[in-house]
Amino acid sequence: MMKLKAFSFFALCVLFALPATAQINFSGYVVEKETGEPIEGVDIYNNDAGKSYATNKEGYFEIKDLPYGNLNLFFFKLGYKIINRTFVPDANNTAITIELEKLSEEMSEIAVIDQRDKVFAIKRLREVEGTSIYAGKKNEVISLDQMVANTSANNARQIYGQISGLNIFESNDAGLQLNIGGRGLDPNRSSNFNIRQNGYDISADVLGYPESYYTPPAEGLAEIQVIRGAASLQYGTQFGGLVNFKMKKPADDKRVEVTSRQSVGSNALFTSFNSVSGTSGKVGYYGYYNYKNGDGFRPNSGFESNNLYLYSDVQVSEKTNIALDFTYLNYLAQQPGGLTDAQFYRDPTVSNRTRNWFEVDWKLASLNVEHEFSYKTKLSFLVYGLDASRKSVGFRTNRVSQQDDPDAPRDLILGDFNNWGTEARFLNRYRIGNKNAVFLIGSKWYQSKNTSVQGPGTTSSKADFTLADEQFPNYPNQSDFTFPNRNLAVFGENIFYLQDNLSITPGFRFEYIRTQSRGTFKRVNFDLAGNPIQNQTFEDDRTFERHFVLLGAGVSYLPDSETELYGNFSQNYRSVTFNDIRIVNPTFQVDPDITDESGFTSDVGIRGRIGESVSYDIGGFGLLYDNRIGEVLRAETRINADGEKEETGRVVRYRGNIGQAFMYGLESLVEVNLLPLFGNENRDVKLSVFANTAITKSDYIDSEIPGVEGNQVEFVPLLNMKTGLNFGYQNLVGSIQYTYVSEQYTDASNAEQNFNDNQSGIRGAIPAYDVLDLSLSWTYRNFTIESGINNVLDSWYFTRRATGYPGPGIIPSPPRTFYATLQLQIGK
Repeated sequence: MMKLKAFSFFALCVLFALPATAQINFSGYVVEKETGEPIEGVDIYNNDAGKSYATNKEGYFEIKDLPYGNLNLFFFKLGYKIINRTFVPDANNTAITIELEKLSEEMSEIAVIDQRDKVFAIKRLREVEGTSIYAGKKNEVISLDQMVANTSANNARQIYGQISGLNIFESNDAGLQLNIGGRGLDPNRSSNFNIRQNGYDISADVLGYPESYYTPPAEGLAEIQVIRGAASLQYGTQFGGLVNFKMKKPADDKRVEVTSRQSVGSNALFTSFNSVSGTSGKVGYYGYYNYKNGDGFRPNSGFESNNLYLYSDVQVSEKTNIALDFTYLNYLAQQPGGLTDAQFYRDPTVSNRTRNWFEVDWKLASLNVEHEFSYKTKLSFLVYGLDASRKSVGFRTNRVSQQDDPDAPRDLILGDFNNWGTEARFLNRYRIGNKNAVFLIGSKWYQSKNTSVQGPGTTSSKADFTLADEQFPNYPNQSDFTFPNRNLAVFGENIFYLQDNLSITPGFRFEYIRTQSRGTFKRVNFDLAGNPIQNQTFEDDRTFERHFVLLGAGVSYLPDSETELYGNFSQNYRSVTFNDIRIVNPTFQVDPDITDESGFTSDVGIRGRIGESVSYDIGGFGLLYDNRIGEVLRAETRINADGEKEETGRVVRYRGNIGQAFMYGLESLVEVNLLPLFGNENRDVKLSVFANTAITKSDYIDSEIPGVEGNQVEFVPLLNMKTGLNFGYQNLVGSIQYTYVSEQYTDASNAEQNFNDNQSGIRGAIPAYDVLDLSLSWTYRNFTIESGINNVLDSWYFTRRATGYPGPGIIPSPPRTFYATLQLQIGK
């Protein structure tokens, strides 16, 4: 671990943040080519600076405090042809005039989407956006408005279909929870990514319990930003990187816009999404209410959720904007439990759990202030908080095939999460001689106080989350803990332009982390007849304090305007969670001496376009894990009445620091627009294909545990491929996507699948699977009809062996399902 003296890197960055040289202004008018009338609301993008502007009622715009040099601008308004011009501003500040040519008034949906695609290419994450730096980082952006997919059910397989290498645990709850991993990271509740909404943390506890029980509905999202492990310097230390959900913003051209989407689907699925949006003067607003209800394809798997989101922003002045938002989610789901291998291949639709329930209550709020001192200097300040809970109750046993015992108390786990944080960022553009540079410095303070209670639940079959410890005093799994955590981070990055098309971006992150565990747990021992012979309560108070510096750097080279070569290296870190240590699970044990993980990620690649026909991003990566936390199969141990450790005679999954692991591979996304290749310029027709391919290898290169070194890392399929066809004619658009994922192991022991296993279902590999999805959308005036089939070929497969809830055991993926959506959108 690096010493604090590495923090001197911060002083080096500050040294380079020198005052800028003299700046100039640039202004002009945008008018309609045929009539000469001014055009209001034209979007003007400074492609180099990552800054956007808009014309006023007179068609006038002004860009202040520009550095000397070329200025590359895009002028865009829906219904007009896009113009890209390069200017050389001077101190005379002569106003220019831009003429936009109007497209045909009768535009099909295909033509509208075609225009949006071009804007998306312009607005993809550039080197600098707002007060963030993305130079040299592998990033991918999902634009929900352009997607033809089952968004009403948050189908992750389709929504994330063009993000390379993602491994997805599939669920049957209409997308209430997102489970994604990649490059050997456990997908369980996306806990290896830093999950954010509008730039702030939304997981249970970033340090102590980084699991995401809340996922925004796709219908309320503008885009999803995915920045890989190099995001560790700016956003958090996780190996996976950042996933940021950018919610839709207020409609800036309407006072009121109402959207209502009603969807039905297989297994009694019903979802209702209703939003209102608009702008009045300097105040904008957006809000939605989303309701979901369904039965699931297995017995005992119904769910119901209510989700509310409110957002408002105020343009206090030309340079200052304030935004507030509030999110509320509550859902209750019955869990049918997992299956053994033998059960799955006999009938994957069965359930032998009738009393398992799960409930989530999530409340989030944030305040974001952005101030622009000038074109070159910006400040943002964010404060946010979470008040949430998760409750689970059910019959859990290491024998998955065992029928539910209606007279036995259920295992109850109650978790409450209270945290808040602040994040400040300062970005300054300056010059070193005649070269541009960009400096970013930021800080984050985060604190949380979570509680976790485990004990006996009632014998009821209902969603009763009452603790029944007085009725069952000798229940073996009992604990009551509080987890107060503190985190202070200071981070910085600086873009040095060695040439106009070549930049290097070094960065650092200083972390101070203090995690604590305070509470008690019980140890109950039984004789061979099952009678309690000892019931002791133990106190367990721990404090773990550490501080360190992470370093990294990125490189970007643009040989021409349509090609970029990029590379990066960043250190990563993931703190162990005390919550995992103290929760007792009948199917696996946790090493009480489990400790933090560290390592690095690195990317190198090439991305860009070839004319209007081909878009691509092809690269390689490496990820090194020290003290990787994983699971192996070994004999279970327990503390006997004499306080000594002894084996119980059964094999369990043992969770701890397995050793050092290395993952590496190739990831590529290639999309080809077929019509221009054949000389067809018909704007009413769309036809494109894409191929998203990840080939990943992995090895445990060092381990003190016998039989692990040389094994493959869990959750790493050799081939992860998604390919598809996007098509359309006039207002009818559609997509076909095929997914193939090869076999992957679920533990470091590399246990093979036992098709005859009729006991646990938690051991063994996940076999290869493939899935085909079809979606269609048709628009007529204010109405849109969407429909589709997920898992067209009706394949039976599974993506997960759960060691706890919602299992334990195999969790079958949904068979063939249908959906249909009717949307009405009106506004003025």
